[in-house]
Amino acid sequence: MPEPIRAVVADDHYLVREGTRQLLELSGEVTVVGAVGDADELLDAVRRLEPQVVITDIRMPGGEWRQGFEGIDAAHRVRSGHPGIGVVVLSQFSDALFAFELFKHGTAGFAYLLKDRVGDLEELLGAIRAVAGGGSVIDPQVVEGLLARREVRGQGDSLTPRERDVLREMAHGRSNAGIARALHLSISSVEKNVNAIFTKLGLENSGDVHRRVAAVLAYLGPSDR
Repeated sequence: MPEPIRAVVADDHYLVREGTRQLLELSGEVTVVGAVGDADELLDAVRRLEPQVVITDIRMPGGEWRQGFEGIDAAHRVRSGHPGIGVVVLSQFSDALFAFELFKHGTAGFAYLLKDRVGDLEELLGAIRAVAGGGSVIDPQVVEGLLARREVRGQGDSLTPRERDVLREMAHGRSNAGIARALHLSISSVEKNVNAIFTKLGLENSGDVHRRVAAVLAYLGPSDR
């Protein structure tokens, strides 16, 4: 069994912070080496404790950080100073503009999840595993919102319901085999749907899940951002 992933949890609400810590510890896959309440404490903990992954709330009032973007700004600071550390940002905002703010300098090592995913341990652990390996994840609900926005603008690409399901899983950082397991499909069926998605979205196909997430986000991103 692999060694547990070393993580630091940051949230200004004590009960949420401790609840997340206990949930992760009970999984046996994560060792929480630090739990802190603001962005300044987070950077100090990263420096002292050298975690593999940071799980941070998007908002942590206080200090000289941008109001409402403290967790995102701290995430960028962490990755800039410690490129090997992955960061999962937990947010109550399904508006994709917040996700794009996190990914504006690149997607590698970042995950953007809605906070209600904390209740789904496997979803959270999947994101932690992904960023620990340099991958990236964006919440499927945010992807759905981006697709809906394109349709409102008359930019719909006629994705079938199954292709939408596969696209959500792609954006969640899953390989074709992982998508097949999640959707109970054969790998050949997943490959067919992935090829159709890339053709319809005008994207270059790639087996690299990190590049695929980046490509999908780049295409679905708001043109006026």
